[in-house]
Amino acid sequence: MSGRTNGYARGRARRDQIIEAATELFARTGYRTATILEIADHAGISRTGLLHHFASKELLLEAVLAKRDLDNDARFVTTDEPLSGVRRLVDLAEHNATVPHIVGLFAVLSAESGDPGHPAHAYFVQRYQRTYDSFAASLQRVQEAGLLAPDVDVDHAARALIALMDGLQVQWLLQPDAIDMAADLRAEIQRLLLVPLDD
Repeated sequence: MSGRTNGYARGRARRDQIIEAATELFARTGYRTATILEIADHAGISRTGLLHHFASKELLLEAVLAKRDLDNDARFVTTDEPLSGVRRLVDLAEHNATVPHIVGLFAVLSAESGDPGHPAHAYFVQRYQRTYDSFAASLQRVQEAGLLAPDVDVDHAARALIALMDGLQVQWLLQPDAIDMAADLRAEIQRLLLVPLDD
């Protein structure tokens, strides 16, 4: 491996280390409360070292959010099978139960970003629209295949599932031993279907 390639790999590893530290602190204290110095300390580097990789806290936040999206896109892939999209939602809920700091991060940031002045405001507006579009498209495929209960309104069901997932995540953060996010979500999706979800 050349020195340049080795240096790039070290830089990439350091960026990932900083992103992970920022993810944990943003989840614990919120974006606005966490400081660059605290994130640097948590990552085990100097403030100058952190700013070499991320020139501002806003850019670091963008990297944190982008990493979460990339991880989920790589982990959860849908197919042309009609129930694939709704099964993916249950898979996502199961995965989220293994990453409480990520669930906490999104719970905190989505609440904070209700303020239009928050640097993640536009991201979360767009994210909720993308999520709605994805859920509605998944339910539409189920409906077109004749597998959705006839009284289900796709638009309403898509928004209700988003609300259910977000609400379950907050309840799970507060009582992780009492809440099974995937089981509750699976039960609600099953209520919308004419066929078993897990067949």
